[in-house]
Amino acid sequence: MQLDLDIRKTLRAADRRFDLEVGLRSDSQRLVILGPSGSGKSLLLKAIAGLMRPDQGHIRLGGTTLFDQAARIDLPPQRREVAYLFQDYALFPHLNVRQNIAFGLRRGLLNPRPRNREPAVEHWLDAFQLRAVAEQLPAQLSGGQRQRTALARALVAEPRALLLDEPFSALDPLLRAHMRRELDELQRRLRVPMLLITHDPEDAEVFGDQVLYLREGLIEQAGTHSAAGYAAQYREQP
Repeated sequence: MQLDLDIRKTLRAADRRFDLEVGLRSDSQRLVILGPSGSGKSLLLKAIAGLMRPDQGHIRLGGTTLFDQAARIDLPPQRREVAYLFQDYALFPHLNVRQNIAFGLRRGLLNPRPRNREPAVEHWLDAFQLRAVAEQLPAQLSGGQRQRTALARALVAEPRALLLDEPFSALDPLLRAHMRRELDELQRRLRVPMLLITHDPEDAEVFGDQVLYLREGLIEQAGTHSAAGYAAQYREQP
């Protein structure tokens, strides 16, 4: 993935202050940031996606500078060529599966036509086995179908990296295990570089070619480690 970042961001609310200070370099295709709630994981992901502007530092992906405070570079999200998968998938409830996927190709605010036949959309309908539900709304889908639809929408624009924000946190244990297996198989087949943030050590064990631990805005340990080893350390944290 060739991710190189060194950023700082301070947030203040009333008498509370939170400092995010993260520096890391990774060439991993499957990078996991593991940490408890409130550790700054989502802030880090939003900074990479362009949804939050750091106070200082730089973010480079695949040799392209996405953000550099000193050089006054701050690419807007649509130019960063990264796909962001939200915790709840953020599907549009009034659009069918086909339209939701097609929205990933849009640059304006107009909804895609219900029966559009764009080749890229047709490809992902088949790749993710969604053709049978292409005309259905998100409320009519299973949890797995909703996740595959959100992934298809994220991937249809051919991003350079896939950013996943706690993708299994809202699922019950049985569905969580099933969706882990599905996403693991899809990522290995598609070979899209992936950065996943989570508080669940099981996610790190499944997806972490490289796992970093984030606590209170800081990477506590850096480098490449076994996911199982990191998960064991994480479970022992107070």
